[in-house]
Amino acid sequence: MAVILVTGASGQLGNELKVSSKNYFGYEYIFTDNDTLDITIEREVKDFIGKNRPDWIINCAAYNFVDKAETEPDKAMQINAAGVHNIVESIKGSECRLIHVSTDYVFDGRLNIPYNEYSTPDPLSVYAKSKFEGERYAMMHYLSMIIRTSWLYSSFGNNFVKTILKHGAEKETLRVVFDQTGTPTYAADLADAIMFIISRVIRNQIAFNAGIYHYSNEGICSWYDFATEIVQEAGLKCKVQPILSKDYPSAVQRPCYSVLDKSKIKENYSIEIPHWRVSLKRCIKLLI
Repeated sequence: MAVILVTGASGQLGNELKVSSKNYFGYEYIFTDNDTLDITIEREVKDFIGKNRPDWIINCAAYNFVDKAETEPDKAMQINAAGVHNIVESIKGSECRLIHVSTDYVFDGRLNIPYNEYSTPDPLSVYAKSKFEGERYAMMHYLSMIIRTSWLYSSFGNNFVKTILKHGAEKETLRVVFDQTGTPTYAADLADAIMFIISRVIRNQIAFNAGIYHYSNEGICSWYDFATEIVQEAGLKCKVQPILSKDYPSAVQRPCYSVLDKSKIKENYSIEIPHWRVSLKRCIKLLI
């Protein structure tokens, strides 16, 4: 029986993996978070992995406070980079497959065409640099699959969708940037894709191809477009006004354009990806 270890299981993606895993039987799942497995403590990681001997590790553990990372760089690096290194060191020489989740923020956003896996990263912020460093550590294991994703949201945890629903119900007007373009990703879709890949590899229906992959929902929008759709889908009367990024105070320079090219993961693993509007409807139904 394949043993699948999920770190960071109380986050958005981790919780969605708990839901998705219920559709995949015959595997042993170990869901951990900081209280049961602190990936920043090397000895703890080695002991836990040595004891449980997972066949798969899905690393969802991450420091995701993009602005706060500017004042907590050591903490961001410890979780997003050193933590990955600890996992990799603990599975060195084994057949354990690692799926490590990364971000569109590794790119500087200066292109105007979708970024593919061969595009050159140029992380701008502390958060982005810590995630890119984590990728480098993940690639030290020959059976690692890195999945970069973008604009993640879910019915679990804190995210943009929940923020807009909350403020949209309380305020008459919301001001949202329109000069940052990307693609929202419903964490449930990403979780389903990960479980689909793992299941098919275990059943020898498809080969495991290590390397970097991109996954987001289909389509393109700005944060303003995304917010407008959320408000309309929820039936709120709040008006959404577009603003420039320079008019929204932030300690972090965010990519202006971070659309991801998903061709590789679709071709390698026969993944079908829903449009972001379709997935947003599904999520909002759970929230209102």
